Amino acid sequence: MRIMIGNFFILLFVSVFSLFFMWTARELSSVKSLDNFLGETIQLEDIILTYNSKILDHDGNIISDIYSEENRIAVSYSDIPSKFVEAFVAAEDQKFYAHKGFDTGGIARAFLVNLQNKSIEQGGSTLTQQLARNLYLTHSQTYERKLTELLYAYHLEKKFSKNDIMEMYLNTVYFSNGVYGIEAASNYYFSKKTDELSIAEIAFLSSIPNSPAHYNPLTNSENTHQRKEWILEKMYENQFITDKELEESLEDMITLEIYEKKDSFPDYVTYVHYELKQIVSAEEGFMQKIHSASSQEERTSFEEKLAKRVEELISSGITIETALNPSIQTHALSTINRLLENRPIQAATSIIDHEQAEIVAITGGVSYDKFNFHRGFQAYRQPGSVIKPLLVYAPLLEETSLNMASVIDAGPINRNGYSPKNFGGAIYGKATIETALKNSYNTAAVRMLDTVGIETAFSYVDQFNFAKVSSSDYKLPSALGGFEHGMTVNELTQAYSTFSTDGIYHSPKAIRNIMDADGEVLYSMEKENLEIWSEDTIADLRKMLAKVVSEGTGKAARLNSAGYTGGKTGTTNEFHDLWFIGMNDRYTTGLWMGKDEPSSLINESSQNLHTKLWRDIMNGIN
Repeated sequence: MRIMIGNFFILLFVSVFSLFFMWTARELSSVKSLDNFLGETIQLEDIILTYNSKILDHDGNIISDIYSEENRIAVSYSDIPSKFVEAFVAAEDQKFYAHKGFDTGGIARAFLVNLQNKSIEQGGSTLTQQLARNLYLTHSQTYERKLTELLYAYHLEKKFSKNDIMEMYLNTVYFSNGVYGIEAASNYYFSKKTDELSIAEIAFLSSIPNSPAHYNPLTNSENTHQRKEWILEKMYENQFITDKELEESLEDMITLEIYEKKDSFPDYVTYVHYELKQIVSAEEGFMQKIHSASSQEERTSFEEKLAKRVEELISSGITIETALNPSIQTHALSTINRLLENRPIQAATSIIDHEQAEIVAITGGVSYDKFNFHRGFQAYRQPGSVIKPLLVYAPLLEETSLNMASVIDAGPINRNGYSPKNFGGAIYGKATIETALKNSYNTAAVRMLDTVGIETAFSYVDQFNFAKVSSSDYKLPSALGGFEHGMTVNELTQAYSTFSTDGIYHSPKAIRNIMDADGEVLYSMEKENLEIWSEDTIADLRKMLAKVVSEGTGKAARLNSAGYTGGKTGTTNEFHDLWFIGMNDRYTTGLWMGKDEPSSLINESSQNLHTKLWRDIMNGIN
């Protein structure tokens, strides 16, 4: 009895609603129009959909699909194949281009079916009603929800064009298995773009949304094929396809090719996410606001806003083009893992194409997992002697008339109680600047820094924007790598790249471009051109760094190939960190080796494990 009464009232409502819709606004000028009534009653919120983002390697291949619960790829109406529109119109809403959001005939037919079955199984929903349900309402089968659906559908039709509604519908409709929208469905089930699909494949996909569980191709493919044939018949009846197209489509074999979500190169992808945040922070003013915040509370607020902005970008369907060279990244990873997998030691490397000012590979540690602590850009360690070319030798050549052949005092030095020692306690006398660098004399480095002046020397280093170098590091022990926090291997590798770019700092990046869902460039990484060193300084530094490898502390890093090789070793106190930063004609590569909880690597140092590892990495990318 209750069902009969409910059915009576819903039929009465539909009749009255239809009459009001057709006549009230025209006939009753003294009463509020239906448009105004609906406008005051239904408030449409802004439609914000989440779309898949992706990261590409240097050849444009996807290396990371970024989405969580909703797999959706944006597609604009102009790019939607017409057969998709026709399939859904034929199957779901043949009066779509004529009605104003709802179809009274369809509602009446659904009512009669529900009355006969004594249930609420059909709602006669138009595509607009389905869109309203997808965007604003639940999918519960109640009359209250269906009535609200009518009001939302009407309001959508008043606000948007038919093409806009169709575009939104085809981007929001559910295709089972976490897939939303036709482009994601085409990609997921066929590994194709929508414009590559046949009519049969379009009809097959169009079958799923009517009942995503019942027509799930992965579990109920027979049902999907049956509805596909029904949709093809409907398309033919509505003259959307010809006799020949119908016949060919019914015979067309459907072969699924399920797309596997890409999630490779975790070391590099993790760094790209970090760099994305840095780019947004700099380009949209967050960096300045965070640095100038007057309190920790204010700083935290800006950081939260930055994180929210980055998340908005990622969920808007951006494409991030990067400089990743998969073969170099794979080689670097396998080389590190092979050498260190059975040792309690970590290592990280950054490889920069200094000709292009791009980071082509970066690793986060042995057997690295995505978004874990990344030793390539998050491990700030004491740099040891690898800082000498940047803080001591290059500034000395810039600020004085000395050159690599000039003789300096490498003997013992004491400055206000600070008396550095050479490796092994060795004592030296006079030596050329070249010899001092080649053999990494500590006493000479401290004396040269004192000669140049600490603030003057740091005025060069500060141009590299080392994140954790501050005025507290302005002291003589820094000549030997004695910093409060230190640097990352990625920072040092970027700085060393200037020794291969005529002294010009280009601030190498992993990201090339960031584009929105429509393919428009949001951020483009233009190269910086900051001159740090003069040509004469670079000429001498390159010769001296080559001597380090051919005759000095870096002999184990000599490469197999012809051409230039240069670099500098670094060892910190108690052998906690082992470094080698160097370059050949094309790449600048930095390597750090150590333990997360610092302890001695004296045996590894005596075996030249770090320089040999650097050599093996570089030999594989020549």
